[in-house]
Formats: sequence, structure tokens, C-alpha cells
Amino acid sequence: MITRRRVLGGALAAAGLPLLAPGSLAGGEAHAAGALPQAGPHRAPAPVPPAFSTAMPVPPVLRPLTSTGNVDFYELTIRKATARILPGIATEVLTYDGHFPGPVIHARSGRRVLVRHRNGLDMPVSVHLHGASVPPSSDGNPMDVFGPGTSRTYVYTNRQPHASLWFHDHSHHMEAEHVYRGLSGTYLLTDALEQRLPLPKGRYDVPITIRDARFDEHGQLAYTMADRNRTTILANGAPTPSFEVAARKYRLRLLNGSNLRLFALSLSDGTPLIQIASDGGLLERPVAVPVLTLSPGERADVVVDFSRHPVGTRLVLTNSGPGRPEQVGKVLRFDVVRTADDPSRVPEVLRTLPPAAALPAAAVTRHIELSMDEDGRPDPRGFINGQLYDPDRVDTTVAFGSSEIWNVTNTNKRVAHNFHLHLVQFRVLERGGRPAGPTEAGLKDTVRVMPGETVRLHVTFDGFRGEYVYHCHMLDHSAMGMMATFRVR
Repeated sequence: MITRRRVLGGALAAAGLPLLAPGSLAGGEAHAAGALPQAGPHRAPAPVPPAFSTAMPVPPVLRPLTSTGNVDFYELTIRKATARILPGIATEVLTYDGHFPGPVIHARSGRRVLVRHRNGLDMPVSVHLHGASVPPSSDGNPMDVFGPGTSRTYVYTNRQPHASLWFHDHSHHMEAEHVYRGLSGTYLLTDALEQRLPLPKGRYDVPITIRDARFDEHGQLAYTMADRNRTTILANGAPTPSFEVAARKYRLRLLNGSNLRLFALSLSDGTPLIQIASDGGLLERPVAVPVLTLSPGERADVVVDFSRHPVGTRLVLTNSGPGRPEQVGKVLRFDVVRTADDPSRVPEVLRTLPPAAALPAAAVTRHIELSMDEDGRPDPRGFINGQLYDPDRVDTTVAFGSSEIWNVTNTNKRVAHNFHLHLVQFRVLERGGRPAGPTEAGLKDTVRVMPGETVRLHVTFDGFRGEYVYHCHMLDHSAMGMMATFRVR
């Protein structure tokens, strides 16, 4: 299933890249034909079930193997498994302990978590806890891999506030395919501040990973770099499923787990989503969002009050992001099936964050340019500040404890990118020269950067010393070389 293909070229075509560009369509037959291999006679893909005919699963919560003192210990095996994604078909996937969708780990600030991963695959892997402040040895650096038949224990100190994090493979050149085939899971970090709030909890707090996929004629996940034909939308691993809810409030922890696709999410009745959190935890205040935009790797926690609707209501979570509406316009349907008591509420104030003017003074201002070839060549490359990723090169050195301003610019004309910094949560100060909007006013670790756009970030490096990476989290782009190393000294 997985091969050591030449992932920096070959199947990647520049015509297939504007998947996230404003107004672009994912369909264009001329472009799509050029983006896919032309081997053998055409065969129809395996049939995808009608929308809302399957039930959305809730990912399993893992229990620690041991809990002693102030440490929870988990053990997982990274291995192949099969999943029933399409009716009557066993689809081969890559998993953490056989779970597709990936499992959930619950953690608490100040309490350490140790996870021993055993590699049951036939190639190296690396596990990155996305959004976490961890020492370099546990960050999952793209070159810090462990091989088949070996294991690695990652130590998560959880010295940061609450946040909806996730973990995924980060082995360079294979991260895109490994994540596409299933190597991702959820890591929910909580603290006393979050626990005190009367937000929906327990079964009414639901992690949902949304992503796209394409299946071949045998019902297997088909992977091609920059594939524009990933038009089957999965929610927690199920194709455009339904989910039964009670007529009460739910907290939905949304993650865009796609390699490239941008989602623009809204409810079919026009009711705004109430966003309460972003990548790095709660916003200061809830925000009513008519359309919620998420690029790959970004998270947003929203509250939906289904008590507004009578039992029997069917409410669709729709997507107006790039692509043909008939293919990618429906994500998930909520079916209101019962009443329920609801002691939860959304407070007017969720947490306190320092205003932009009160953030620590920046010692340095840096300029980061994201770019890739878009001239039609068959093997486009990705660059940061004009350079391909070189794991032996340190691109940026920062002082421990210092704060900096990073101006991140997408110099492409058609290709969208986003930007992810390991180790830190940053603040988005400006987008396109204007103050960040309320949905981006909290702590972030991943931010979209559209063609020609600049985002201005405030970053404080007070976690750990060592070497980490920053990159485009459209994983096909980082596999093409759009990644760099920074050292905290």
C-alpha cells in the first residue's frame, strides 16, 4: 500500500494546486485528468453511499495502561488495519492501535503523559503532538523517526493551558500519505479554568475530524500528491454521515484533518455556529460565526444548541469552500431524536488574554515568505524564503524567553498556504494589514495565508530550548520542501 515513491514530483501537477484558492473549483476535468496517473483502462471508483445513510462514529477514548503519581502512561501500536468506510468493503488504513478514526487521549495541564508508540509498519514513522509545547526529543521532528519493529516513548509535560490538540505522523516525505491513510488522533488537554465553566461535557462534548478522500475501484484509499479528486467528505471516518443528537447544547471540537482542502462550514438553517475556542484553547468571548473557515490542521470548538429545534429536525453542516457543491457541499447531518435536560450554558466571558498592546515587546521582526512553483512544471517545489527544506540547516535562531514578530507572506498568485509553528502558540495580530478578527484573536498554532496575503504574528519562545520546524500544514506542500528549522538557544 505504501511505497517509497518519489513524493517530491511525479504525480504532482501545478494545475492541481489551487484547491484552496478563492473561487476555484475542485472539479475542472482538464486539470483533474492531468493530476492523476493514466495507467491502464479507466475503472469506475467504488460507490460511495448516499449522503447521511451511515452513522458518524465517536472516536474511542483511550484509558491509561497505568496511572501513578502525576503520570499517565499509554502504549499504542502503529499498524495497518481495515475499516468499513464504504458498504461491504474492507478498506486498508493506517492506525494507532487499530482505531479509524484515531483515538482520543484525555490529559490535564500539569500532569505528565507518556505514550510509547510501537512501529508495526514496514517504514519509519514520527509522532508529532500538534500544538503542544514539548521538549525536542518528544516533538516528532520530521527526521527524528523510529524504524519498523522499534518503539519510541514520547513525554508530554503538559505545561500549557487547556487546548484541543491532535497527534499525527510527521516522517518527512511520507507525512502527507501517512496522515491521509489514517495516522491521526485527538489529544484533549484540559485545566481547572476550563473545567469550572458550565460548557457541555461528557457525551455532549464531541470531537469531529473532517477531511476529504478518494477511493479507487476496489474501495481503497487512493493517494496522489495534490489530488483534486478527493471529493468524498469524511466526518470521523464516515462518508457524509448522520449523527443523532438530543435537543440540547453540544460542544463540537472540529478539526480539519485534510491534506489540502479548505472548509467553510455553516448550518443549513442559517443559525450561526457559536465558536468558543481555537487551536490554543478558549477565546475570551464566544463569537457567533455564520461561516467558520478552517484550513488543514486548524481547530475550532463550537457550541450548537439543538433545543432550538423540535425532535425530528434534520440539520445539515454544509461546506461552501472550494469545490462543486454537489460533491463537497455536505459534511454531516444532525438528527434531533430526543429531549434531554441541559444544565450547560455558554458564559459571556470564557477566559482572559492580554490585549495585543500588552503583549511582551518584540526583540526581533522577521519576514517569512511561503512560495511554490506554479509555472506548470510537472514537479513543483515548495520554498520558505526561497529555500527548500534542508534538515542539516538551521534557518532561524531565536533567544529563549524572547518575543518576536513574524510577518508571514504567501507570495503565490493562485496557491493558498497555511503556516504552522511547532512548540509555541502565537497570537495573530493582523491579517492583510487589518487587526485579526474575533475568531483568530485567541491562541493559535496554525493560520491560513491566502495568495498575496500577509499575516502578522506575535510569538514568545518560552517553552523549551532546542530545534523545531515551521512549515505549511497543507501536508503535500511541506513534503515538497516548504519547511524550515528554528533553534531556540
